Amino acid sequence: MRVLLSTYGSRGDVEPLAALAAGLRELGVQARVCAPPDCAERLAEVGVEHVTLGPSARAPRHGTAPPTPEDMLRFSAEAIATQFDRLPEAAQGCDAVVTTGLLPVAIGVRSVAEKLDIPYIYAFHCPIYVPSPYYPPPPPLGEPPARDAAGIGALWDRNNRSAHQRYGGPLNEHRDAIGLPPVKDIFAFGYTDHPWLATDAVLAPLQPTKLDAVQTGAWILPDQRPLPAELEAFLDAGSPPVYVGFGSLRAPADAVRVAVQAVRAHGRRVILSRGWADLIPPDDREDCFTVAEVNQQVLFGRVAAVIHHGGAGTTHVAARAGAPQIVLPQIADQPYYAGRVAELGIGVAHDGPAPTFASLTAALATALDPATRTRAAATAGTIRGDGTTVAARLLLAAAGRDKPAVPA
Repeated sequence: MRVLLSTYGSRGDVEPLAALAAGLRELGVQARVCAPPDCAERLAEVGVEHVTLGPSARAPRHGTAPPTPEDMLRFSAEAIATQFDRLPEAAQGCDAVVTTGLLPVAIGVRSVAEKLDIPYIYAFHCPIYVPSPYYPPPPPLGEPPARDAAGIGALWDRNNRSAHQRYGGPLNEHRDAIGLPPVKDIFAFGYTDHPWLATDAVLAPLQPTKLDAVQTGAWILPDQRPLPAELEAFLDAGSPPVYVGFGSLRAPADAVRVAVQAVRAHGRRVILSRGWADLIPPDDREDCFTVAEVNQQVLFGRVAAVIHHGGAGTTHVAARAGAPQIVLPQIADQPYYAGRVAELGIGVAHDGPAPTFASLTAALATALDPATRTRAAATAGTIRGDGTTVAARLLLAAAGRDKPAVPA
């Protein structure tokens, strides 16, 4: 059996599919991942076949200016076209396809799966995006929040209309060209009525929905890589430091300087992750160590706290490691994860994306409190690690292969 896994985005988008591919491999299933070129090294590292699809995901995030609405429309049209042009070859011989992330990519992937007559599954990495009549959606990316008086159903309808305006034309042109009927309900088509939620049930539980949604658990690949020797030496040279990183995002202006000063005010050292923004420390003092790509699963178990942007992957890894968190949410699902960290008492949800010395110093006082670490350690014991196994077995069933190809 062979499965195609597809996404577009940063390391946080690709890593869960690498984990699922590894889980499928344990059941004797071959998996290939369609993703941008940025993740080639990581996929090769874990022995997962990589089909390069689309341009680098770094360029639109770290250009000289944020993308304009016209840029976003052009990117969406190109993303849809790429799926129709490139995915059929990658999907040949596959028994099912799983996609995550951006809706314009997903609707292109589903169209190809429909043409090839193979099962298609969409997986979310945050419960707030699962359509539901019981809670409102986040506003469409790049659009202002709707009026407070709007009902829940009207808000979901607004998002769907926005999606059709953005993606409907390019999608249906390509569908018509290969003999497929037009799609009117973009949400229902891309997300299906049986989506998966690839998050932990404690950290990010599935909310009420009328869809036949299934929560698989988070897709996390156990990381066996050792920490670099220089980092090990830094960790051993003093008390546990505080990690600061923004993943694939731009950091808010002056955020690194503010974070380093706040951490120092608490008598702690700093580990600064360069990330895709190539962050640099504000000075050359020896109490600040800079890292590139590193094993967060190991590192987060050895730090005093983690200051980060609130991406689903980073939040899950920090929660599993029992590390107190300070989340500075920037976009998309990050405010949700910040709220969950605060609700569980395992850290602090910063008020707004840009910290000040005062706000971050106060947040660190809470994160570094022994009571917070106790709650974080207790929560870590509840985070399940079998999400990829659950998803892999569901995928076998969806493809009509209920029994694993090798003993489980």
